[in-house]
Amino acid sequence: MLKLIFQKVGYALLTIFGVVTVIFFLFSVLPGDPAQMMLGQNETQEQLQKQKEKYGFDKPISQQYLFYLNDLSPLSWHSQETSDFTYFEDDKYSGVKLLNISTGSLYFKYPYLRTSFQRQDQDVIDIIKQTLPNTAILAISSIIVALLIGIFLGIISALQKDTWIDKGIQVLSTLGMSLPSFFSAILAAWLFGFVLREYTGLNMTGNLYELDDFGEEKRLHFKNLILPSLVLGIRPLAVVVQLMRSSLLEVFQQDYIRTAKAKGLNTYSIIVGHSLKNALNPVITAISGWFASMLAGAVFVEYIFGWNGLGKEIVDALNTLDLPIIMGAVLTIAIVFIIINIFVDIIYKLLDPRIT
Repeated sequence: MLKLIFQKVGYALLTIFGVVTVIFFLFSVLPGDPAQMMLGQNETQEQLQKQKEKYGFDKPISQQYLFYLNDLSPLSWHSQETSDFTYFEDDKYSGVKLLNISTGSLYFKYPYLRTSFQRQDQDVIDIIKQTLPNTAILAISSIIVALLIGIFLGIISALQKDTWIDKGIQVLSTLGMSLPSFFSAILAAWLFGFVLREYTGLNMTGNLYELDDFGEEKRLHFKNLILPSLVLGIRPLAVVVQLMRSSLLEVFQQDYIRTAKAKGLNTYSIIVGHSLKNALNPVITAISGWFASMLAGAVFVEYIFGWNGLGKEIVDALNTLDLPIIMGAVLTIAIVFIIINIFVDIIYKLLDPRIT
């Protein structure tokens, strides 16, 4: 087990390194000058040069990449010259000095995701702390919706095999898998938040917390969670329906189910007491992978519904070329995805030691 854990952690570190490298060079070659966007249109050449020196844009791209790795790494080297870009500033970094090396020092610190270009030097890590919980709430809600509705429809479809009900559910689930998230989000917002708003009471956009009429107190608005979670849960719901149906049909062919039927047990007792537990295994396997991918899939859904999550932050940052937020958010999603996959692999190994 320890060998498996060390292997997974090693692969995770290599993957994170690859993700960091890709996102840095990918977003560094985007058209536009971040320094100029921060200053606006009335900047002088001297102001522009100072801004580039402050953020290291005057350095070669390879050197900027090494600086970025140095900021992210828990073990990092920093110059002792206060004018140097790598100087350890207490308001930027949080860590302890380990030893001095020539003209610099080795520090052990928290990874530094830098500061926003557009938000008065607000730390990216603080922005992620504010928005990531909202995205997690949305993803969890979507998974719950997918499981509850998907399992129910899957059971109905299996019990009504080859009837018009079964075929209707299969058509709907296939349609759900093929619909892009941004299209279904626009359609749901327009239909339930605008056309039928008088009956649904739902808003086209909104956050989990909103200020009251006086702008003083935050209040929970769970209804704003309904449409985004339904839309984000459509695709995993469709997968759950298909898996639940096929898994149940396979379980129904087992000898112990025939024995239960021979004993005169009703359908409800057979499903709940004998079939459901075994039929849920492939569903749980699929959902564990879907949860991680939902963090990335929430980008368009959050933006369309105005949900204040990490996905909306990415889109807003792309519009303003706020590179630290873009890279920090993408890196965070990648790390969460990797961590969840590691835990899933370890759980599989615990449940079935034959898995390598």
